[in-house]
Amino acid sequence: MAENRMMRYEEEIPDREYFVAPRHARRRRRVSWKLLLLCAVLFLSGLLLGRALAAEVDMEGGYRAGGTSAGAGPVQAIAPVAEQKKDTEEWQLLLVNRDHLLSEDYKIHEMTKLRGGHSVDSRIYPDLQKMMDDARAEGLQPLICSSYRTWDKQEELFQRKVSYYLRQGCDRQEAEEKASAWVARPGTSEHQAGLAVDIVDVAYQVLDEQQEQTEVQQWLMEHCAEYGFILRYPTDKSELTGVSYEPWHYRYVGKEAARELTEQGLCLEEYLSGQSVVLF
Repeated sequence: MAENRMMRYEEEIPDREYFVAPRHARRRRRVSWKLLLLCAVLFLSGLLLGRALAAEVDMEGGYRAGGTSAGAGPVQAIAPVAEQKKDTEEWQLLLVNRDHLLSEDYKIHEMTKLRGGHSVDSRIYPDLQKMMDDARAEGLQPLICSSYRTWDKQEELFQRKVSYYLRQGCDRQEAEEKASAWVARPGTSEHQAGLAVDIVDVAYQVLDEQQEQTEVQQWLMEHCAEYGFILRYPTDKSELTGVSYEPWHYRYVGKEAARELTEQGLCLEEYLSGQSVVLF
């Protein structure tokens, strides 16, 4: 029964990446007027006590918010600017590549689950969903085929590619070098940071260079920056990124950075070369 009910809900909104089933109606509980009166009395008592203590501190030479006390600096009511920037900006410019690795215990801020068992860093979800919705509004059919990956999953994918080259007659070192051009080694994949998604056209679900010819990729390449995403591994930047051309891998960097990267024709490594590179 529960399974049938969930299927009905999903059919109502088939185009959304994220889905939350409707909440059941909750019974309203009556609140006693005596309880409300008691809460009001306690609130007013706490308010009066707080004012009295504040006045006492001020009379004894203490300090008010925004002022100073004897021998002390200004009151710090908010976090330092550097900390604020770290929390609100730098996360989206996290550089992950062969030279800047994520640790095996790297933790993502918060995850949002998508359809199909996928998930991403919750901070990129609103813009990702808007991009997918707008693409569908144009009559396109984009499909997320890969998103967040654990360390173990990335290791599994890498070793699978290594095995392929070993079967082609390569030795271990050569096989790993060739594999790393197509599948990132554990710790070097943006998928592990939850900031990247692989998107394909429903009509062509193959990860090869022909993907760039699909209507979905043509639209994404033209409009992704409007939503804070970039095509992370363009065809002419492989020497800098260390990754072969992937016309399906989109990385979130924020709208301002995405616009600048696109206008200047830069890859993320070039963009961050003159800035403080984000390392975790």
